[in-house]
Amino acid sequence: MSFKVAIIGRPNVGKSTLFNRLVGRKLALVDDTPGVTRDRRVHAAKLYDLHFDVIDTAGFEDAAASTLPGRMRAQTEIAIREADLIFFTIDAKSGLLPDDRTFAEIVRKAGKPVVLVANKAEAKGAQGGMLEAWELGLGEPIPVSAEHGQGMPDLRDAVIEALGEKRAFDEEEAESEEEVAASEVLIGEDITDPDAEATYDDTKPMRIAVVGRPNAGKSTLINALIGEERLLTGPEAGITRDSISVDWDWHGRRLKLFDTAGMRRKARIHEKLEVMSVQDGLRAIRFAEIVIIVLDATIPFEKQDLQIADLIIREGRAPVIAFNKWDLIDNPQELLAELREKTTRLLPQVRGIQAVTVSAETGRSLDKLMDAVIKTHKVWNSRVSTGKLNRWLESILAHHPPPAVAGRRLKVKYVTQAKTRPPGFVVQCSRPDAMPQSYVRYLSNSLREAFDMPGVPIRIALRTSDNPFAGRANKRK
Repeated sequence: MSFKVAIIGRPNVGKSTLFNRLVGRKLALVDDTPGVTRDRRVHAAKLYDLHFDVIDTAGFEDAAASTLPGRMRAQTEIAIREADLIFFTIDAKSGLLPDDRTFAEIVRKAGKPVVLVANKAEAKGAQGGMLEAWELGLGEPIPVSAEHGQGMPDLRDAVIEALGEKRAFDEEEAESEEEVAASEVLIGEDITDPDAEATYDDTKPMRIAVVGRPNAGKSTLINALIGEERLLTGPEAGITRDSISVDWDWHGRRLKLFDTAGMRRKARIHEKLEVMSVQDGLRAIRFAEIVIIVLDATIPFEKQDLQIADLIIREGRAPVIAFNKWDLIDNPQELLAELREKTTRLLPQVRGIQAVTVSAETGRSLDKLMDAVIKTHKVWNSRVSTGKLNRWLESILAHHPPPAVAGRRLKVKYVTQAKTRPPGFVVQCSRPDAMPQSYVRYLSNSLREAFDMPGVPIRIALRTSDNPFAGRANKRK
């Protein structure tokens, strides 16, 4: 069984930089502003020949439990309980501060093995801070520079000494790392056999991103789904900054949920940190398969909601709408009819999109939401054989043939499915550049209805076959 390491320390000592160094990727947001990290993030890490899980945590702050810093501290205390080893991180350049001494006492009382990490050891004057670190009583400080990758061999040796070789070199760890790497496949699949029907594999892991405007209830929804206070929530808007992934098992199926920062209109984003948070959320959307768009039922379909939905559709992800805060609605039946009409009118490019009314606060209709997610995922993976497609095309052309352009009628020859996730079709026709977009939309809507593919983007590419006689002048004999 792999061991877990929690990186603990006061704000702005470089915990997220060390986390990124250990996982080998820039996953956690890093900025000079103290308190960037708020939720705890877990990821597979590697330190030379050591394989383990590392937990990035919010900076320890001494604050009341009801405040945002207090709730952040509670998340960090959970990480301490989960961890097998603690990296207590200090800023060697700044030296010890009173908070370092306070939190060192908390870590000592936890009774877990501790490695004292003196970060920013490359800075001028860091030697004095390292000497001060001995006062914490947590053992020898290990000088590192997380930003530049210095001191990692000494950190590795300290981990082995703290845990013991048997615990540090668990034989199952390598298998765990391979499993994590194998799950991160690229989105989008080519169809190798156009005549084969698809069979849906409900054993494969699924990636789900939860997006929406600030304060729509995204983190609360994920906490309600998994049944624990895994993510930081509260009345303040914009609590989530990093895109945090949470592993979850639903009815025997492995899911990875991504909580994202609230996305405001571009014109209102000025701070560098918020720009980074939104970019992190966009990466989560591109990595996901299903994207749950959380709308505040009290103020649904704001302009930003539609822009988020349009982005998801353009990226080819499969959207599902969750109308959250339904417990606050006084006239549910009347509003439900209005929301259905608006959904159809405002999102015609994903006609038939699954939309569910939920309450993350009370847990209302969460099973219905997950049923909608599974149904949409099946459609997103759907395939139609070439034979069925061309029988459909024959009836379409007989009922509504393509129009004539510049006095010449367009000829549509055949259609085949080339892609899934989302469904993508290639239509062979005589003059692709002259085909009106209205007719392409007609083909897309007819495909959606004929083969029961509601609520996902459908892409159609027009192609023409090469003319073997093009460029050859008529020769007289």
